[in-house]
Amino acid sequence: MATKPRVIVLGAGIGGLTLALELHRSGIECVVLEAAPQLGALGVGINLLPHATRNLARLGLEDALAAVAVTTRESAFFNRFGQLVAREPAGRFAGYDWPQFSIHRGDLQQVLLAAVYDRLGPDAVLLDHRGTHVTQDERSSTVHVTHRDGSGSTVAGDVVVGADGVHSVVRKQLHGSTAPHYTGYMMWRGTTVWPRFLTGASMVRAGWLATGKMVIYPIRDDVNTRGDQLVNWVAEVEGPIRDARDWNRPGLIEDFIEPFADWTFDWLDVPAMIRAAEEVLEYPMVDQDPLDHWTVGRVTLLGDAAHPMVPRGSNGAAQAILDGRVLAARLAESGDPYQALRAYETERLAATSRVVLTNRMNPPDALLREVYDRTGDRPFERIDDVISREEIRRLSESYQTVAGYSHAALARP
Repeated sequence: MATKPRVIVLGAGIGGLTLALELHRSGIECVVLEAAPQLGALGVGINLLPHATRNLARLGLEDALAAVAVTTRESAFFNRFGQLVAREPAGRFAGYDWPQFSIHRGDLQQVLLAAVYDRLGPDAVLLDHRGTHVTQDERSSTVHVTHRDGSGSTVAGDVVVGADGVHSVVRKQLHGSTAPHYTGYMMWRGTTVWPRFLTGASMVRAGWLATGKMVIYPIRDDVNTRGDQLVNWVAEVEGPIRDARDWNRPGLIEDFIEPFADWTFDWLDVPAMIRAAEEVLEYPMVDQDPLDHWTVGRVTLLGDAAHPMVPRGSNGAAQAILDGRVLAARLAESGDPYQALRAYETERLAATSRVVLTNRMNPPDALLREVYDRTGDRPFERIDDVISREEIRRLSESYQTVAGYSHAALARP
């Protein structure tokens, strides 16, 4: 019988925690090292598409997620004049066996963390363990760690997985410093307590990048006595890069609201919603060119550390979740860490590279680019005179196929 390796996971984000649950499910011992001294509900909203929720449901987390998320009913596309371009059902409403969840990133992380502590025990996640570098030999791999008090320590195992995000120390050690690729657009994000709009479970994409684009969707239900929701919104505006990659950098409303100042639609008052946000965060729309390898010996990468992508298409977290499933499966199959990590890389590197490049050029809202170009950024009389239903369907299915959540892809085990 093959010996299953002990795995050290660097980073207690979505990818690292999901990997820990997958490893536990496969009977593989692991420990997660996290630099932060405590884990709180940080960040804003994300969407979990059916390929992600399928894996989380396999891990027994669907009910816990449904309790804190909004189960998305539809994706709705509008031009910047508030005119409906297209609607398409989402998740189970589109015939999938799994839902689509719109959820606060912090809520997702807390669901995963609670499951890790419950199943793996209280010592499964070691906080205040900032990995600085990794060493390895033919028998083991070791993470070198610093703590807030200035002391250092080491944690050794059979395999190290760098799931330590876009500023990954493991990626830097394996590949050196590589500059991010800037798309030419800045992103501002926030959450606002707001009355329900459209179906109360709609994911809206509106406008286009040339004149300002927004993504808007609720992530928590019934947050007050009036039944309001916590609404997540993202504004994308063309311009020079303003800062380095920092998911928690504060932003100013006045720096980006001008393109959206007249977005007062019968279904949503967008500028009022923006101005009612408690906090605004600023982030450049960047990714990095795909790597030619993730693995060196007993060390590999996962999630944003492996394939940082432009945050479009609801796929960053999903691809990290898929990484975790495949990596755990390959490690469970083979007692040879070298063989298992190579097999994981072979299966996932090409697939995620396609998503990275597609998110740059043809994300799900490329439909809005088509409408913008064909109308000359003017209101239309009938959307059918601008773009056919068949063209809309093809655009949608094309992205689903690349991202891995087409009906055909999810019909496979």
